[in-house]
Amino acid sequence: MPKAIRVHEYGGPEVMRYEEVSVGDPGPGQIRVRQSAVGVNFIDIYFRSGHYKAPQLPFTPGNEGAGTVAAVGEGVTGFKPGDRVAYGSASGTYAEEVVIDAKSVVRLPDGIDDDTAAAMMLKGLTTQYLLRRTYKVQPGDTILFHAAAGGVGLIATQWAKHLGATVIGTVGSPDKAALAREHGCDHVILYRDEDFAAKVKEITGGKGCAVVYDGVGQATFPASLDCLRPFGYFVNFGSASGAVTQFDISLLAQKGSLYATRPTLFTHTADRAVLDEMAADLFEVVQSGAVKIPVHTRAKLADAPKVHADLAGRQTTGATVMHP
Repeated sequence: MPKAIRVHEYGGPEVMRYEEVSVGDPGPGQIRVRQSAVGVNFIDIYFRSGHYKAPQLPFTPGNEGAGTVAAVGEGVTGFKPGDRVAYGSASGTYAEEVVIDAKSVVRLPDGIDDDTAAAMMLKGLTTQYLLRRTYKVQPGDTILFHAAAGGVGLIATQWAKHLGATVIGTVGSPDKAALAREHGCDHVILYRDEDFAAKVKEITGGKGCAVVYDGVGQATFPASLDCLRPFGYFVNFGSASGAVTQFDISLLAQKGSLYATRPTLFTHTADRAVLDEMAADLFEVVQSGAVKIPVHTRAKLADAPKVHADLAGRQTTGATVMHP
């Protein structure tokens, strides 16, 4: 029988158990995938800990992965057994085999290997909607990206640079600062040691940024708003340090008629045509070499508890991929 990580109760990394599971045949509109690589993301920790609720317990975490189609359900067109595929908004991907809706799956071009695909679908598609759909980064824009050495950050800073932006990134440690610079950051701020809002003012000559992309949340709010030019965009797409809970909308007026938004990947990818466009855009910048996907950690699926402990402890940079 195939194995998967199962969570029977919410809690720390230790609640994840590696067990045998039965994987059914794909139903109408579904495919079964034999996975070769599984992506790891902060959202997996939110579900495991109960910060986000799973539809039921026990459950298998994970949204991201890549592999080979093993079987297709009724009515599925465009996929056949043997096709290489990847996905960033599936569910239950911490597993050897997974049944997923074909509508959330894209076919992989030959030039992209499985580890790269599993490492980039959620983070790369997130970057795509942030830079190309939420606020469209233009040549000459100055942008601020929090956690610039994280999984999304290292992809986003390269892509933003490729689009012609000046990129300011915040990081938590000097070694992460070096990494952020290597991946396209023009200016790096150590947010634990420096007043990042004051530093941004200094870097921009008092003008502020067109947009702040914030996956950190509580620790960087409301100071992020002080980094923006008038009519600037505050884009909160994650809460690695805890959620922004007290959001007073009148702050947007005081700080210069700002825009604030809290987008998610799932809203974008719900439309199949949009998912295909986003994936094509992502594959293009990766295959051209404009954006390199940094897979810095590889682990066995059975070692998921340690992987989560390292991710939550801010011990990782770039992307982590697990192998079933």
